[in-house]
Amino acid sequence: MYVWIWRHLPGPLAAKIVQALVLFCAVAALLLFVIFPVVEPHLPINRATVSTSR
Repeated sequence: MYVWIWRHLPGPLAAKIVQALVLFCAVAALLLFVIFPVVEPHLPINRATVSTSR
């Protein structure tokens, strides 16, 4: 899959590296700010909190 993406990025090596970094950052931002907040309420995680008061 990564080879397919790399082959389809236009330009010389430096341009491909920059485009790959931008693509990586865009996917990470999409996951962090859109996908994970939508999915989080549906995950079976216990809502436990840690209290630091004594």
